[in-house]
Amino acid sequence: MPTLASSSQIPDQTGRTVVITGAASGIGRSAASALAMRGARVILAVRDQAKGRAAARDMGGRAEVRALDLASLASIREFAEGLREPVDVLVNNAGAMTAARQETRDGFESQLGVNHLGHFALTNLLLDRITGRVVTISSSAHRSAHIDFEDLQWERRPYRPFGAYGQSKLANLLFTSELQRRLAEAGSPVIATAAHPGWASTGFRITSGNRLFDTLVAFSTPFLAHGPEGGALPTLLASTGDVPAGGFAGPSRFGGVRGPAALAEPSGRTKDPGIARRLWEVSERLTGTEFPLTADAPAGPRTP
Repeated sequence: MPTLASSSQIPDQTGRTVVITGAASGIGRSAASALAMRGARVILAVRDQAKGRAAARDMGGRAEVRALDLASLASIREFAEGLREPVDVLVNNAGAMTAARQETRDGFESQLGVNHLGHFALTNLLLDRITGRVVTISSSAHRSAHIDFEDLQWERRPYRPFGAYGQSKLANLLFTSELQRRLAEAGSPVIATAAHPGWASTGFRITSGNRLFDTLVAFSTPFLAHGPEGGALPTLLASTGDVPAGGFAGPSRFGGVRGPAALAEPSGRTKDPGIARRLWEVSERLTGTEFPLTADAPAGPRTP
């Protein structure tokens, strides 16, 4: 079974290009830094350009910054149009959590919009240039979630922040499953994998809507959680390790809370092909993007 206890164990990345969303801070920044140290050219796809440039300076000459706002389909298209070269690995890392219902620029509920729909659109728009892997970061919050197709955007039912977050993270894994099915059907060498960071102290605040619960989590995090370097290990394993197509990586100790990264078992809801296909079709309609490959056109750089 593949495991990763330290970022120093990842193989040499010289000559590879990795795009990581949300890489200006937290787990994304730690993963980007580790990959850059091993020789990868890392593209930090971030909304906050100042934070991105500061992160890139710390990583040295192998990191660069490009603007990407996952809450805007226009920004996603602009980013994809500006990236014409081959990409070895796309890491869909950026995430949002909000205490009250908010909407993206395109009118999507913000957690679903950023965490799932934004990455869904980005992946489809870049897939003809991706040569290795698509890695999508989920969360253990997916285990208590379900996809409510009758009210996907939380427009009619009372808004539950953690419920909306969990739905978006379940969507990440259903997306990975259906993406892998489509890649295999197209005969593509690209694989889709996923990861979750466990309990990581990164500055990402839990906003469940329950003040007592949120206070307890905030108080406990410095004592029980691992830092962004530990939280990035599953991302690095899913990006560079001997992980099977459709594989899911996470911390291996204390019930998936922290520790070395290893293969993990997602909830049974992630394995329903009917739900995965339905979510894909809904996501295509919402984003105006679709799977670009056919059996006659496997993944790889497209000639302009």
